[in-house]
Amino acid sequence: MTPFISEFIGTAILILLGGGVVANVLLNKTNGNNGGWIVITTGWALAVYVGVVITSPYSGAHLNPAVSIGLAVAGKFPWKEVPAYIFAQLIGAMLGSFFVWLMYRDHFLVTEDSAAKKAVFCTTPAIKNTFSNLLSEVLGTFVLVFSVLYFSDASLTETQTTIGLGSLGALPVAFVVWAIGLSLGGTTGYAINPARDFGPRIIHALLPIKNKAPNGWSYAFIPILGPILGGCLAAFLMLLLS
Repeated sequence: MTPFISEFIGTAILILLGGGVVANVLLNKTNGNNGGWIVITTGWALAVYVGVVITSPYSGAHLNPAVSIGLAVAGKFPWKEVPAYIFAQLIGAMLGSFFVWLMYRDHFLVTEDSAAKKAVFCTTPAIKNTFSNLLSEVLGTFVLVFSVLYFSDASLTETQTTIGLGSLGALPVAFVVWAIGLSLGGTTGYAINPARDFGPRIIHALLPIKNKAPNGWSYAFIPILGPILGGCLAAFLMLLLS
C-alpha cells in the first residue's frame, strides 16, 4: 500500500459513506429518508473515522487537500508530496461519489427534488453570499486543520509515512468533524475539503441524472478556496504560537 493508493482508497470510502448518508436522508423511499441534520453530521463524522482508520498507517490519512497543504505550510509534510496526495484525493472522491449514485440510482429516479439530488454530491449555500459563504468554509477548515496540527505525528520512517492524522487514532478527528458539522455546517453544508466537493461535483455533471440541477460552477470556487485559506491560516497560527 503506497501513500498514493492509500489516499485514493481512503478518500473514496470517505465519500462513499459521507455521500451515502446524504443520499439516505434526502432521497425518496430510502429507509433513512428525512433523518435530519444530526444523522447527516454523524454519518460524515463516522465516514472520516473509517477513512482515517484505513489510511493512517500508510499515508497519514490526510484525505483532504486543505490538510495536506496546511501540514506542508506548517513544515510537517514535504511540499513535493502535496500534488500526488491532492490528485489521489480528487480521483478518490470522484470514484466514491460515483458508487453512491450507483447504489442509490433507483432512489434518484423516484426523487423529483433536483436540489436534493445535487446535495448528495456537492454543497450549496443556504443563503448565497460570497463573503459569508467563503468565511464559513475558512472558519470550518481552520478548526479542522488547527486541531489536526496539534494531534498529528509529523514523523517519517523508512517503511511508511505517518504524517497527519494517525498518531492519536481516528476518533479525535471524527469528533472534530462532527463538531464542525453541528456548529458551523448549517450555512454552506461544510465542505471543508476541496476534493470532497469538486470531485463529486464533476461526477454530478457527468452522470445521466433525471431532472438534474445546475452544477453551480460559479459557486464551486468557494469550497476550494475557503478550505485552502483556512488550512493555511491554521498553519500560520501554529507557527506563530510555536
